[in-house]
Amino acid sequence: MSPVYRRRGKNWYTAMGALFLIMAGIVLVRQIILWSPDFVLEFLLNSDITNEKISIGMIGFGVFMIVMGFRKGHDEAR
Repeated sequence: MSPVYRRRGKNWYTAMGALFLIMAGIVLVRQIILWSPDFVLEFLLNSDITNEKISIGMIGFGVFMIVMGFRKGHDEAR
């Protein structure tokens, strides 16, 4: 383990962020396979709340969680 980057990214925030990104990716790929890219794009752009829009929100939240996990903390080695 490097003394400079002590446990960088190995925390709860990064793990949950990765989980959100993976789940959102699975949902979007599944929708593209079941329907087609044209229908998925139409679902993203219409005014209804759809599964695709929730997935985009999950991607945003997952990126936010990963950024929170990688922010610099001032934890001193004991």
